[in-house]
Amino acid sequence: MSKTPITRRVLLAVATTVLASSAWAQAAWPSKPIALIVPFPPGGPTDVVSRIVGKELSDRLGQPVIVENKSGASGSIAAGQVKRAAPDGYTLMTLATPTLFAPLFYKGAGYNVTKDFTPISMIYDLPIVMVVNPSKLPGVDTLPKLIETARAQKDPLNYTTSGAGSFGHMSMELLKDLGKFNMQHVAYKGGVPAITDTIGGQVPIMYADLVAALPHIKSGKLVAVAVGSPERVSVIPEVKTIAEQGIDGFSAVSLGALLGPKGMDPAVVERLNQEVQDILAQPDVQQRILGAGAIAKFMPAAELQRSLEADYTKWSKVVKDKGMVAE
Repeated sequence: MSKTPITRRVLLAVATTVLASSAWAQAAWPSKPIALIVPFPPGGPTDVVSRIVGKELSDRLGQPVIVENKSGASGSIAAGQVKRAAPDGYTLMTLATPTLFAPLFYKGAGYNVTKDFTPISMIYDLPIVMVVNPSKLPGVDTLPKLIETARAQKDPLNYTTSGAGSFGHMSMELLKDLGKFNMQHVAYKGGVPAITDTIGGQVPIMYADLVAALPHIKSGKLVAVAVGSPERVSVIPEVKTIAEQGIDGFSAVSLGALLGPKGMDPAVVERLNQEVQDILAQPDVQQRILGAGAIAKFMPAAELQRSLEADYTKWSKVVKDKGMVAE
């Protein structure tokens, strides 16, 4: 018997085995509870959205999806746990933007999101919004007016974010370069004290998560000047984007995404991807996520991977060029 027929039969057998194994994994999974690790404390947008999506996944998969909060070091602790977990589909993580960039600030983080995990799907956008205290900056209700005011100052205007190295801090530093104006960052440890002092007038400007700023925008205590996302946000549709106001191409969007350990079975990833897509298409789920201050947004695994890589490259340069450090 010639070698060629044997080789072909062997290759066919191997291919059949691989396909059968993948099909078996998809059929057998899940057979036990799934842990969904959230890298932040309970109550925030990442946690709330994770619980909404987790409950829907539980109903669809027929197994409990148990949310576990593992906060610390901008999500590095949770990411390290998930990186070390078996890639069997029973340990997942809700990635939020701070965790993507944590290795830029915490040298011992020990992971790179773009290389050490399996992307599954995007879940939400968390818009960020620039707000001003109207008693401190009366009449400043657009980005051009804010930039004009900033340029006219002898000493730089102060602005704040939720912390040094936060996504808001990174975004504003990029905006300052593109808009050719200057402001001084005043770092706070968390969004709540930062927005409290912006309302109180200790700092006149903040680049904030929309979920934190929205009640104060609605009450008139703060004025929304611009949103960082490439499109307007449905809950404040009258507020123009930064790109619409003269900074072409500007985009700064904090995201939430579902990831797993590197090396997950593609069949399991595809199953999760499809379930999440169906979940996020439901109007009631979209409204509940909106109630948490986020916007439901699906993105398949391959596109998510490209998006994470592009964001990491873009913002890494900002961090390096500005010499930014976390507190």
